[in-house]
Amino acid sequence: MKKDLKGRIEITKSGKPIIKGTKVPVYSVLDILSDGGGFEEVLKKYPNLEKEDVRAAIKFASLVLGNEEDNLYGA
Repeated sequence: MKKDLKGRIEITKSGKPIIKGTKVPVYSVLDILSDGGGFEEVLKKYPNLEKEDVRAAIKFASLVLGNEEDNLYGA
């Protein structure tokens, strides 16, 4: 999945992760999901995205938070 992230997630010059080839920030996708929306709601709001883009956004957040936890707890 990490390999898929490179094809789906990119970091802007300002350091914000976005869905590659779009201006859709990863946090916008996650906001919809955390508010109880599903993949279909994300795809309705951002019709240029694919389900794999949504999955990549979730995985990216998981990896970032996992790394922060490792750094926080010295793992």
